[in-house]
Amino acid sequence: MSTPNASALKSVEPPALTRIGRFVITRELGRGSIGAVYLARDPIIDRDVAIKTFNPKLTAVEKRNHEEQLINEARAAGRLSHPHIVNILDAHSDKGVTYIVMEYLQGRELSRLLARQHDFEFAEIATIIGKVAEALDYAHKNGVVHRDIKPANIFMVGNSQPKILDFGIARAPNRVADQYANTGDAPYTLFHNNLLGTPTYMSPEQACGQPADERSDVYSLGAVMYEMLTGRRPFQEKETEKLLRMIALKMPAPPHELNPEVPEALSYIAMRAMSKQPEKRYQCGQDMANDLKRFLVKGKRARSKKGAVDDEQEDIEHHEPVPAKKNMFWVGILAAAAVLAAGAAFLFLR
Repeated sequence: MSTPNASALKSVEPPALTRIGRFVITRELGRGSIGAVYLARDPIIDRDVAIKTFNPKLTAVEKRNHEEQLINEARAAGRLSHPHIVNILDAHSDKGVTYIVMEYLQGRELSRLLARQHDFEFAEIATIIGKVAEALDYAHKNGVVHRDIKPANIFMVGNSQPKILDFGIARAPNRVADQYANTGDAPYTLFHNNLLGTPTYMSPEQACGQPADERSDVYSLGAVMYEMLTGRRPFQEKETEKLLRMIALKMPAPPHELNPEVPEALSYIAMRAMSKQPEKRYQCGQDMANDLKRFLVKGKRARSKKGAVDDEQEDIEHHEPVPAKKNMFWVGILAAAAVLAAGAAFLFLR
Protein backbone atom coordinates (compact mmCIF):
# COMPACT_ATOMS: atom_id res chain seq x y z
CA MET A 1 0.00 0.00 0.00
CA SER A 2 0.98 3.62 -0.31
CA THR A 3 3.10 5.07 2.46
CA PRO A 4 4.91 8.39 2.97
CA ASN A 5 8.34 8.58 1.38
CA ALA A 6 10.62 7.69 4.29
CA SER A 7 13.57 9.55 2.76
CA ALA A 8 11.54 12.77 2.76
CA LEU A 9 10.32 12.37 6.32
CA LYS A 10 11.97 12.13 9.68
CA SER A 11 12.07 8.42 10.42
CA VAL A 12 10.84 7.22 13.80
CA GLU A 13 11.37 3.56 14.68
CA PRO A 14 8.06 1.94 15.64
CA PRO A 15 7.94 -0.99 18.06
CA ALA A 16 8.05 -4.49 16.56
CA LEU A 17 4.55 -5.85 16.03
CA THR A 18 3.40 -9.42 15.62
CA ARG A 19 -0.36 -8.82 15.86
CA ILE A 20 -2.82 -5.98 15.48
CA GLY A 21 -6.24 -6.99 16.69
CA ARG A 22 -7.02 -10.40 15.20
CA PHE A 23 -4.57 -9.86 12.33
CA VAL A 24 -1.19 -11.61 12.27
CA ILE A 25 1.59 -9.36 10.98
CA THR A 26 3.64 -10.91 8.17
CA ARG A 27 6.01 -8.06 7.36
CA GLU A 28 6.29 -4.30 7.03
CA LEU A 29 5.41 -2.87 3.63
CA GLY A 30 6.52 0.71 4.23
CA ARG A 31 7.08 3.34 6.89
CA GLY A 32 7.22 7.08 7.45
CA SER A 33 7.36 9.33 10.49
CA ILE A 34 3.57 9.23 10.78
CA GLY A 35 3.23 5.48 10.85
CA ALA A 36 3.56 2.27 8.90
CA VAL A 37 1.72 -0.13 6.63
CA TYR A 38 1.97 -3.85 7.28
CA LEU A 39 1.14 -6.97 5.33
CA ALA A 40 -1.00 -9.14 7.60
CA ARG A 41 -3.07 -12.29 7.52
CA ASP A 42 -6.71 -12.41 8.50
CA PRO A 43 -6.99 -15.80 10.28
CA ILE A 44 -10.78 -15.84 10.08
CA ILE A 45 -11.22 -15.19 6.36
CA ASP A 46 -7.76 -16.59 5.55
CA ARG A 47 -6.57 -13.81 3.25
CA ASP A 48 -3.80 -11.24 3.08
CA VAL A 49 -4.64 -7.64 3.98
CA ALA A 50 -2.77 -4.38 4.41
CA ILE A 51 -2.99 -2.63 7.78
CA LYS A 52 -2.29 1.06 8.15
CA THR A 53 -1.57 2.48 11.57
CA PHE A 54 0.18 5.51 13.01
CA ASN A 55 3.29 5.55 15.16
CA PRO A 56 2.45 5.26 18.88
CA LYS A 57 5.49 7.42 19.72
CA LEU A 58 3.80 10.53 18.34
CA THR A 59 2.92 13.29 20.79
CA ALA A 60 -0.64 13.50 22.10
CA VAL A 61 -1.49 16.32 19.69
CA GLU A 62 0.09 14.55 16.72
CA LYS A 63 -1.64 11.34 17.67
CA ARG A 64 -5.03 13.02 17.82
CA ASN A 65 -4.56 14.75 14.46
CA HIS A 66 -3.37 11.66 12.64
CA GLU A 67 -5.89 9.41 14.34
CA GLU A 68 -8.63 11.67 13.00
CA GLN A 69 -7.11 11.44 9.52
CA LEU A 70 -6.98 7.66 9.75
CA ILE A 71 -10.60 7.39 10.88
CA ASN A 72 -11.64 9.91 8.26
CA GLU A 73 -9.93 7.83 5.58
CA ALA A 74 -11.85 4.76 6.72
CA ARG A 75 -15.16 6.62 6.74
CA ALA A 76 -14.62 8.38 3.42
CA ALA A 77 -13.27 5.44 1.42
CA GLY A 78 -15.31 2.87 3.34
CA ARG A 79 -18.55 4.25 1.85
CA LEU A 80 -17.19 3.70 -1.66
CA SER A 81 -17.11 0.51 -3.72
CA HIS A 82 -15.38 0.96 -7.06
CA PRO A 83 -12.82 -1.12 -8.98
CA HIS A 84 -10.40 1.82 -9.05
CA ILE A 85 -10.67 2.87 -5.41
CA VAL A 86 -8.91 0.94 -2.66
CA ASN A 87 -11.31 -1.19 -0.60
CA ILE A 88 -11.46 -0.45 3.13
CA LEU A 89 -12.31 -3.66 4.97
CA ASP A 90 -12.26 -2.64 8.64
CA ALA A 91 -11.29 0.06 11.12
CA HIS A 92 -10.75 -0.39 14.83
CA SER A 93 -8.82 0.57 17.96
CA ASP A 94 -7.12 -2.15 19.95
CA LYS A 95 -4.98 -1.57 23.04
CA GLY A 96 -4.47 2.08 22.15
CA VAL A 97 -3.63 1.37 18.50
CA THR A 98 -6.00 2.77 15.87
CA TYR A 99 -5.78 1.11 12.49
CA ILE A 100 -7.59 0.54 9.23
CA VAL A 101 -7.57 -2.67 7.23
CA MET A 102 -7.42 -2.46 3.44
CA GLU A 103 -7.21 -4.84 0.52
CA TYR A 104 -3.64 -5.87 -0.16
CA LEU A 105 -2.48 -4.48 -3.49
CA GLN A 106 0.56 -5.69 -5.38
CA GLY A 107 2.20 -3.15 -7.64
CA ARG A 108 3.67 0.29 -7.12
CA GLU A 109 2.66 3.92 -6.79
CA LEU A 110 2.46 5.99 -9.96
CA SER A 111 4.94 8.37 -8.33
CA ARG A 112 7.59 5.66 -8.35
CA LEU A 113 7.04 4.98 -12.03
CA LEU A 114 7.37 8.68 -12.80
CA ALA A 115 10.51 8.95 -10.67
CA ARG A 116 12.03 6.15 -12.73
CA GLN A 117 11.03 8.00 -15.90
CA HIS A 118 8.75 5.19 -17.01
CA ASP A 119 7.93 5.67 -20.68
CA PHE A 120 4.11 5.62 -20.91
CA GLU A 121 2.40 5.15 -24.25
CA PHE A 122 -0.13 7.88 -24.96
CA ALA A 123 -3.00 5.42 -25.14
CA GLU A 124 -1.86 4.04 -21.78
CA ILE A 125 -1.93 7.52 -20.24
CA ALA A 126 -5.42 8.13 -21.59
CA THR A 127 -6.59 4.78 -20.21
CA ILE A 128 -5.13 5.29 -16.73
CA ILE A 129 -6.32 8.88 -16.33
CA GLY A 130 -9.74 7.96 -17.72
CA LYS A 131 -10.18 5.22 -15.12
CA VAL A 132 -9.15 7.54 -12.30
CA ALA A 133 -11.51 10.23 -13.62
CA GLU A 134 -14.41 7.77 -13.56
CA ALA A 135 -13.50 6.67 -10.05
CA LEU A 136 -13.42 10.29 -8.88
CA ASP A 137 -16.77 10.91 -10.55
CA TYR A 138 -18.19 7.97 -8.60
CA ALA A 139 -16.72 9.30 -5.34
CA HIS A 140 -18.08 12.79 -6.01
CA LYS A 141 -21.58 11.43 -6.67
CA ASN A 142 -21.35 9.77 -3.27
CA GLY A 143 -20.42 13.03 -1.57
CA VAL A 144 -16.64 12.42 -1.25
CA VAL A 145 -14.04 14.92 -2.51
CA HIS A 146 -10.52 13.49 -2.26
CA ARG A 147 -8.58 16.81 -2.08
CA ASP A 148 -5.16 15.17 -2.40
CA ILE A 149 -4.95 13.55 -5.84
CA LYS A 150 -1.30 13.09 -6.81
CA PRO A 151 0.88 10.30 -8.24
CA ALA A 152 1.74 8.97 -4.76
CA ASN A 153 -1.97 8.36 -4.15
CA ILE A 154 -2.55 6.45 -7.38
CA PHE A 155 -1.43 2.84 -7.02
CA MET A 156 -0.81 0.85 -10.19
CA VAL A 157 -1.89 -2.80 -10.06
CA GLY A 158 -0.64 -4.49 -13.21
CA ASN A 159 -0.84 -2.64 -16.52
CA SER A 160 -3.16 0.36 -16.68
CA GLN A 161 -5.10 -0.63 -13.54
CA PRO A 162 -5.03 2.33 -11.11
CA LYS A 163 -6.41 2.42 -7.57
CA ILE A 164 -6.98 5.69 -5.71
CA LEU A 165 -5.48 5.66 -2.20
CA ASP A 166 -5.35 7.83 0.91
CA PHE A 167 -8.65 9.55 1.65
CA GLY A 168 -7.19 10.96 4.89
CA ILE A 169 -8.07 14.57 4.10
CA ALA A 170 -11.10 13.81 1.95
CA ARG A 171 -14.25 15.83 2.49
CA ALA A 172 -17.17 13.49 3.09
CA PRO A 173 -20.60 13.72 4.74
CA ASN A 174 -19.40 11.79 7.79
CA ARG A 175 -16.00 13.43 8.12
CA VAL A 176 -14.51 13.30 11.63
CA ALA A 177 -14.00 16.60 13.47
CA ASP A 178 -13.90 18.82 10.40
CA GLN A 179 -13.06 21.88 12.43
CA TYR A 180 -12.29 23.88 9.30
CA ALA A 181 -15.61 23.20 7.59
CA ASN A 182 -16.69 26.83 7.94
CA THR A 183 -13.34 28.51 7.44
CA GLY A 184 -11.97 26.89 4.30
CA ASP A 185 -9.40 24.15 3.83
CA ALA A 186 -6.15 26.06 4.11
CA PRO A 187 -4.79 25.17 7.59
CA TYR A 188 -5.63 21.49 7.43
CA THR A 189 -4.65 20.96 3.82
CA LEU A 190 -1.37 22.88 3.99
CA PHE A 191 -0.46 21.16 7.24
CA HIS A 192 -1.11 17.79 5.68
CA ASN A 193 0.84 18.51 2.51
CA ASN A 194 3.76 19.95 4.42
CA LEU A 195 4.11 16.59 6.12
CA LEU A 196 3.54 14.34 3.13
CA GLY A 197 4.92 16.38 0.27
CA THR A 198 4.78 19.67 -1.60
CA PRO A 199 1.45 21.14 -2.76
CA THR A 200 2.48 20.65 -6.39
CA TYR A 201 -0.86 19.17 -7.44
CA MET A 202 -3.11 21.58 -5.53
CA SER A 203 -5.78 23.44 -7.44
CA PRO A 204 -5.61 27.26 -7.57
CA GLU A 205 -8.47 27.51 -5.08
CA GLN A 206 -6.65 25.22 -2.64
CA ALA A 207 -3.47 27.25 -3.08
CA CYS A 208 -5.49 30.35 -2.19
CA GLY A 209 -7.02 28.75 0.90
CA GLN A 210 -10.49 28.42 -0.60
CA PRO A 211 -12.77 25.38 -0.18
CA ALA A 212 -12.19 22.57 -2.68
CA ASP A 213 -15.05 20.90 -4.52
CA GLU A 214 -15.19 18.19 -7.19
CA ARG A 215 -13.53 20.43 -9.75
CA SER A 216 -10.48 20.73 -7.52
CA ASP A 217 -9.94 16.97 -7.89
CA VAL A 218 -10.33 17.40 -11.66
CA TYR A 219 -7.56 20.02 -11.63
CA SER A 220 -5.24 17.77 -9.62
CA LEU A 221 -5.86 14.86 -11.97
CA GLY A 222 -5.07 17.17 -14.89
CA ALA A 223 -1.75 18.02 -13.21
CA VAL A 224 -0.98 14.30 -12.87
CA MET A 225 -1.83 13.77 -16.54
CA TYR A 226 0.42 16.71 -17.47
CA GLU A 227 3.35 15.08 -15.69
CA MET A 228 2.71 11.74 -17.38
CA LEU A 229 2.64 13.41 -20.80
CA THR A 230 5.70 15.60 -20.36
CA GLY A 231 7.83 13.92 -17.71
CA ARG A 232 7.76 17.12 -15.64
CA ARG A 233 5.39 18.75 -13.19
CA PRO A 234 3.32 21.73 -14.34
CA PHE A 235 5.16 24.02 -11.92
CA GLN A 236 8.63 23.35 -10.57
CA GLU A 237 9.51 25.54 -7.64
CA LYS A 238 11.07 24.54 -4.31
CA GLU A 239 9.85 27.53 -2.31
CA THR A 240 6.27 26.96 -1.18
CA GLU A 241 5.26 30.63 -1.39
CA LYS A 242 6.45 30.94 -5.00
CA LEU A 243 4.90 27.61 -5.93
CA LEU A 244 1.50 28.64 -4.55
CA ARG A 245 1.70 31.92 -6.46
CA MET A 246 2.50 30.10 -9.70
CA ILE A 247 -0.37 27.67 -9.21
CA ALA A 248 -2.76 30.55 -8.55
CA LEU A 249 -1.69 32.85 -11.36
CA LYS A 250 0.24 31.13 -14.14
CA MET A 251 -0.62 28.67 -16.88
CA PRO A 252 2.06 26.13 -17.76
CA ALA A 253 3.07 25.56 -21.36
CA PRO A 254 0.75 23.05 -23.07
CA PRO A 255 2.25 19.53 -23.11
CA HIS A 256 2.48 19.37 -26.92
CA GLU A 257 4.64 22.51 -26.89
CA LEU A 258 7.11 20.84 -24.52
CA ASN A 259 7.01 17.60 -26.48
CA PRO A 260 5.78 17.82 -30.09
CA GLU A 261 5.03 14.08 -30.05
CA VAL A 262 2.21 14.57 -27.54
CA PRO A 263 -1.15 14.40 -29.35
CA GLU A 264 -2.79 17.81 -29.25
CA ALA A 265 -6.06 16.19 -28.16
CA LEU A 266 -4.43 14.88 -24.96
CA SER A 267 -2.64 18.19 -24.45
CA TYR A 268 -5.97 19.99 -24.66
CA ILE A 269 -7.66 17.60 -22.19
CA ALA A 270 -4.91 18.15 -19.60
CA MET A 271 -4.99 21.93 -20.05
CA ARG A 272 -8.77 22.13 -19.82
CA ALA A 273 -8.72 20.09 -16.62
CA MET A 274 -6.14 22.56 -15.25
CA SER A 275 -8.01 25.76 -16.10
CA LYS A 276 -7.52 28.40 -13.41
CA GLN A 277 -11.23 29.08 -13.15
CA PRO A 278 -13.23 26.06 -11.92
CA GLU A 279 -16.12 26.85 -14.26
CA LYS A 280 -13.77 26.51 -17.26
CA ARG A 281 -12.69 22.98 -16.28
CA TYR A 282 -14.50 19.72 -16.84
CA GLN A 283 -17.39 19.98 -14.41
CA CYS A 284 -17.17 16.32 -13.46
CA GLY A 285 -14.77 13.44 -13.81
CA GLN A 286 -17.03 11.62 -16.24
CA ASP A 287 -16.83 14.49 -18.75
CA MET A 288 -13.04 14.25 -18.68
CA ALA A 289 -13.21 10.46 -19.01
CA ASN A 290 -15.53 10.78 -22.01
CA ASP A 291 -13.05 12.97 -23.90
CA LEU A 292 -10.29 10.48 -23.13
CA LYS A 293 -12.47 7.65 -24.46
CA ARG A 294 -13.05 9.61 -27.67
CA PHE A 295 -9.30 9.95 -28.08
CA LEU A 296 -8.81 6.21 -27.60
CA VAL A 297 -11.61 5.20 -29.97
CA LYS A 298 -10.72 7.62 -32.77
CA GLY A 299 -6.97 7.53 -32.30
CA LYS A 300 -6.26 3.79 -32.60
CA ARG A 301 -3.91 4.39 -35.48
CA ALA A 302 -1.85 6.71 -33.25
CA ARG A 303 -1.49 4.27 -30.36
CA SER A 304 2.08 3.28 -31.13
CA LYS A 305 4.47 4.46 -28.46
CA LYS A 306 4.65 8.22 -28.59
CA GLY A 307 3.07 8.00 -32.02
CA ALA A 308 1.98 10.56 -34.56
CA VAL A 309 0.23 13.73 -33.45
CA ASP A 310 -3.49 13.03 -33.21
CA ASP A 311 -5.63 14.95 -35.67
CA GLU A 312 -8.99 14.12 -34.12
CA GLN A 313 -8.95 16.78 -31.41
CA GLU A 314 -11.65 18.70 -33.22
CA ASP A 315 -14.09 15.93 -32.27
CA ILE A 316 -13.54 16.82 -28.61
CA GLU A 317 -15.69 19.68 -27.40
CA HIS A 318 -13.33 22.63 -27.56
CA HIS A 319 -13.32 25.21 -24.81
CA GLU A 320 -9.81 26.56 -24.58
CA PRO A 321 -8.71 27.48 -21.06
CA VAL A 322 -8.74 31.25 -20.69
CA PRO A 323 -5.26 32.61 -19.89
CA ALA A 324 -5.18 34.21 -16.46
CA LYS A 325 -4.17 37.57 -17.88
CA LYS A 326 -7.48 37.87 -19.74
CA ASN A 327 -9.42 38.17 -16.51
CA MET A 328 -7.56 40.74 -14.46
CA PHE A 329 -10.23 41.04 -11.81
CA TRP A 330 -10.10 37.33 -11.04
CA VAL A 331 -6.31 37.37 -11.18
CA GLY A 332 -6.23 40.23 -8.69
CA ILE A 333 -8.40 38.30 -6.27
CA LEU A 334 -6.24 35.22 -6.62
CA ALA A 335 -3.04 37.19 -6.21
CA ALA A 336 -4.18 38.71 -2.95
CA ALA A 337 -5.48 35.39 -1.69
CA ALA A 338 -2.29 33.59 -2.68
CA VAL A 339 -0.13 36.04 -0.75
CA LEU A 340 -2.32 35.66 2.33
CA ALA A 341 -2.40 31.88 2.06
CA ALA A 342 1.34 31.63 1.56
CA GLY A 343 1.97 33.94 4.49
CA ALA A 344 -0.32 31.90 6.68
CA ALA A 345 1.38 28.69 5.61
CA PHE A 346 4.83 30.17 6.33
CA LEU A 347 3.83 31.29 9.83
CA PHE A 348 2.10 27.98 10.52
CA LEU A 349 5.05 25.88 9.44
CA ARG A 350 7.77 27.83 11.24
